[in-house]
Amino acid sequence: MGIVKSVHERNLTGFILLGFSDHPHLQKILFGLILILYLLTIFGNTAIILVSRLEPKLQTPMYFFLSHLSFLDLCFTSSVIPQLLVNLCYPMKIITYGGCVVQLYVSHALGSTECVLLAVMSYDRYVAVCRPLHYTVLVHPRLCMTLAAVAWLSGVATTLIQCTLTLQLPLCGHHQVDHFICEVPVLIKLACVDTTFNEAELFVASILFLIVPVSFILVSYGYIAQAVLRIKSTAGRQKAFGTCSSHIMVVIVFYGTIIFMYLQPAKSRSKDQGKFVSLFYTVVTPMLNPLIYTLRNKEFKGALKNVLRKIV
Repeated sequence: MGIVKSVHERNLTGFILLGFSDHPHLQKILFGLILILYLLTIFGNTAIILVSRLEPKLQTPMYFFLSHLSFLDLCFTSSVIPQLLVNLCYPMKIITYGGCVVQLYVSHALGSTECVLLAVMSYDRYVAVCRPLHYTVLVHPRLCMTLAAVAWLSGVATTLIQCTLTLQLPLCGHHQVDHFICEVPVLIKLACVDTTFNEAELFVASILFLIVPVSFILVSYGYIAQAVLRIKSTAGRQKAFGTCSSHIMVVIVFYGTIIFMYLQPAKSRSKDQGKFVSLFYTVVTPMLNPLIYTLRNKEFKGALKNVLRKIV
């Protein structure tokens, strides 16, 4: 009955996302900066999806997975940033209970899916560098569809378990979320009961979706490094490194911030530290991904010119 009453109260009142209320002088600056980054995120990731679909030369496994990554980033930022921009503009920083639940499930599912997808992309790079003669046989369209489906389904599955367990915690009238987003760690901190089980479950899920994929990526790049070192020509090494460098940069930026956020005990993080780390992987990382993949990629820039030429 206590949980049912708690849920009923939240349905009536919703939550107050305090966000950056402690730094009122930063809110206008943050609004302008986040708006610009959000527009760049939309433009960059949409361009990758459209060009990958319209240009025949880019209809390869690498760009198939990259299109999924761009779609994930678009949906992830759109589930968080519009609400954040509204809260930065108005003194009443309210989000309904239903809005908080949707944001929690959607953002968590997309983030978990991206963790697995980046590991899948490392396998694609491993085959491209270490088994180039067998690449088209090993990484065929059916396998690509299967791996993408595994990434999506695993993200949804862990979200259904983790977020549902979090929402069962009684809050005892606590409605002020000292954050700008409804996510699992901050909602656990609101609970008025012992949350040891929830924190342990969060830690196990973090191991499965952070440490395991990162370990797989490190092993893949270990084999890639060995293959690159065996290449005698400098041009060959540079080409092999160029096929992997963008993915390496994305992995470092994404996993670095996520691991810093989720593998710390909930009570050990300062509130400002958690907010700004979350802001980085919520706003900055999705904007950096298309820049990293396109600015260093002559193939994509050539394809973009071809698509624009056709449109014009």
